[in-house]
Amino acid sequence: MRQHDCVMDSALLSSPHLADLADLGRRLYGQSLIHRDHEYITDPDGEPVRWLLDTRIPMLTGTIAQEVGHVLAERLRNRRITQVAGYGFGAYPLVCATLGAPGQPALRGGFIRDGRKGHGRRRIVEGPLTKTRPLVLLDDILNSGTSAMRALQLLKGEGYSVVGLTTLFEFTWSRGRSRLEAQGMWVDSLLSLNLRERGKGITHPE
Repeated sequence: MRQHDCVMDSALLSSPHLADLADLGRRLYGQSLIHRDHEYITDPDGEPVRWLLDTRIPMLTGTIAQEVGHVLAERLRNRRITQVAGYGFGAYPLVCATLGAPGQPALRGGFIRDGRKGHGRRRIVEGPLTKTRPLVLLDDILNSGTSAMRALQLLKGEGYSVVGLTTLFEFTWSRGRSRLEAQGMWVDSLLSLNLRERGKGITHPE
């Protein structure tokens, strides 16, 4: 994780409930933020970092998970999407929250394994997904796009049609969006996070 300040954009795409969505975004950000002053944290290479976002904290809290699920389900239905899939621990709560949201049509969900299960049904994609309808990946954070690209590869290898990615946070300083759009996918992020080199620590959304 690059050691710069983090600022949340106020523009959260078009929504009839923009103020409510902005408030939800601030709470998601605040509850996900882990700072090195409170806990020793590292990047994938084991190097210390100043901050990270752990969305499993808010997404495994009932009230906010319900709110997020409602928002995601509404956005997906607006795009006429009825199937979602998640890859990794950050995505699993998003899938469950989205499926639990009220409204019609009912959504279907699935989980993506990193490899074929060695027994039982020996599946890579678990759940009642159908290959005759397009589906959307759900993920908590879009950074480099490596995780999403791996999920896309696994789904395509099983014959699924993946049309987009919906994510909570998009780190705009990275190239994840461009990598996915180059594959013909659209990207819908609730929150865009930018970096700016100013002062020390984290700049919280106001």
